[in-house]
Amino acid sequence: MVPGPLLTVTISETVRRGQVAAFLLIVGHSLLELVLVVGFAFGLLTILESPLIIRSIGVLGGAFLLWMGYGLVADSYRGRISLDFDGSEAYSSVGPVIQGVVTSISNPYWTLWWVTIGAGFVLSSLKYGLAGLLVFYIGHILGDFVWYAAIAYSVATGKRFLSNKVYHGILFACGLFLIALAATFIFDIPLF
Repeated sequence: MVPGPLLTVTISETVRRGQVAAFLLIVGHSLLELVLVVGFAFGLLTILESPLIIRSIGVLGGAFLLWMGYGLVADSYRGRISLDFDGSEAYSSVGPVIQGVVTSISNPYWTLWWVTIGAGFVLSSLKYGLAGLLVFYIGHILGDFVWYAAIAYSVATGKRFLSNKVYHGILFACGLFLIALAATFIFDIPLF
């Protein structure tokens, strides 16, 4: 629920592609988290605690977010995007499921959450065996789906109240936000 890259991409892709984009983004996000939860159950945590791995994720993730942010800023500034969705708009060559995976993994705060709080939840749930792990994962993912469905619904229904100029401004701001996040990740600048 923390404002970040996945929320920003969900907002922009919902306006571009409709509410199904949010669902597909979270499918990608949840698949990545499934791999991570299973990995934690088999000892992946020791690898992810490496400062080199964490720093590499920050730099590579920051570069990806910089690319996405620049695309949003440039497209909104040049008017290449419109609220008049007719299905012919050019999209990223990366589909929403892959965007959900890459946006999540490119966010060092996502990694930090999973290495600390998330790993604790996984280890606690493993006390109850596979059933505990499944309950944790399903509950966690359902929370993501409900939250992002609410965001997508709000964006999709609110779209009718926006002009193209306001829409461009919102996407421009989302792009700047991604660029700012990218800088914090690349240069290891704390947000707070």
